[in-house]
Amino acid sequence: MKIGLYFGSFNPIHVGHLIVAQHVLDNTDIDRIWFVVSPQNPFKPSKTLLNEYDRLDLVKIAIEDNFQMETCDIEFKLSKPSYTVDTLAYLKEKYPTHEFSVIMGSDSYQNLDKWKNAEILIDQYSFIVYPRPSFDVKPKSEKTVILDNTPSLEISASFIRNNIKERKSVRYLLTERICAEIEKRGYYLN
Repeated sequence: MKIGLYFGSFNPIHVGHLIVAQHVLDNTDIDRIWFVVSPQNPFKPSKTLLNEYDRLDLVKIAIEDNFQMETCDIEFKLSKPSYTVDTLAYLKEKYPTHEFSVIMGSDSYQNLDKWKNAEILIDQYSFIVYPRPSFDVKPKSEKTVILDNTPSLEISASFIRNNIKERKSVRYLLTERICAEIEKRGYYLN
């Protein structure tokens, strides 16, 4: 089975994430997408993150009606901070019959050379890259697929968190279920 791994903090998961994931399913040979919730991204300060189990739960709620999408908490079991190369090695060993591709924006792909063991990532794994404004991208290997026609939405999780904190609307940036859950649980108010 071909699995697209969509790594992220998902702090919180928003419609931009979901639109990209569905676009990948519709326009590649990927069978399923696993949303890999990262407990601690080495490039982001952890103090701004909602608890990883709460973020995982919000992702489950956001995708529960799509049988081609799943949550993945594999990085909760690995050492922190999470490094993609370590996660991929673990998944490759645990699921030897699956073929994994990493889904990422052109902004992250452009910085891939700064990642831990970048040469191994580029050599051994395939990437599905969606464009982000102001981040042109050239494939680093023949295993990279650039999705030219991905809808481009400038939705920032930090913008969403700030709006919630300031008690401004986040309607249309999040699904209705996620809006309701965040409001009910009082997330991002402080």
